[in-house]
Amino acid sequence: MYQPGHGKFLVEDPLGLLTEFAQDIPATLVSQSDGGYLTTMLPFIVAPGTLRGHVARANPHWRALESHGVAVAIFHGPDAYVSPAWYEEKRRNGKVVPTWNYSMVVVHGTIKVHHEHDWLLENVGELVARHESQRGKPWALSDAPADYIDVQARAIVGLEMTIERIDAKRKLSQNRSAADFEGTLEGLSAGKPRERAVASDMGRLTKRPRDATHS
Repeated sequence: MYQPGHGKFLVEDPLGLLTEFAQDIPATLVSQSDGGYLTTMLPFIVAPGTLRGHVARANPHWRALESHGVAVAIFHGPDAYVSPAWYEEKRRNGKVVPTWNYSMVVVHGTIKVHHEHDWLLENVGELVARHESQRGKPWALSDAPADYIDVQARAIVGLEMTIERIDAKRKLSQNRSAADFEGTLEGLSAGKPRERAVASDMGRLTKRPRDATHS
């Protein structure tokens, strides 16, 4: 992932951001096959040194991963267009252009394919428990007949990525002056839900611009 030389978009704890994103955000898994690139969106569980998920057995992606196991998993956080109209710099000299704010984590690694029934049930159970935990009446695997769940498990294939590198980036106007940063924060805070989500991320920054000139 490209990182500008000023280093202001670097994430100090990439594993922490990955763990945060994976709680709610599925990844786009990208890998190569003999016929070109393959992509699949799927949720992952972050485990020590690995990402664990599953795909439908009918999905040809897992077969390609058995022979071409190198892959990247891309987690996209909130993102939004940034208007130069929000910048103090626009009022000073007009020398501003639009940009895009976003947060992203890219995980590089190799994939091992799993067919073991117990492994698959454990992975499904973890994913269900995580996403149902905030519901008033959470659904559990045990709510369905055991023989039905067994049949469904045979229709999926497990994927376990050994994490080799994590690239993480938060581009949230850290390279702008304090006035431009606050103007962007105010503009996004008044926007649509995705824009307000970016504003929320900006508000959580521990390293905000301090001077009156941008880098």
